[in-house]
Amino acid sequence: MAQVVMYATKQCPYCVRAERLLQRKGVTFEKILLDNQPELMQEVIQKTGRYTVPQIFVGTTHVGGYDDLAALDSMGDLDPLLAA
Repeated sequence: MAQVVMYATKQCPYCVRAERLLQRKGVTFEKILLDNQPELMQEVIQKTGRYTVPQIFVGTTHVGGYDDLAALDSMGDLDPLLAA
């Protein structure tokens, strides 16, 4: 299974939704909290061009945020990505 990394904050409802979706899929993932690490947010912005959380990576693929993750799942494209 591919390594999954999610950049998140504690108070973000979309982060909670993404976490729940990944948990329902049985995915083990690394959650990096940005609340007390603003320098990491700058890294996320440089990597993704986005200023919002969550930002989710599956392997080297930048999936995007919760809406992107949920869209991949509903199209049936998330499971193959996770299995790669």
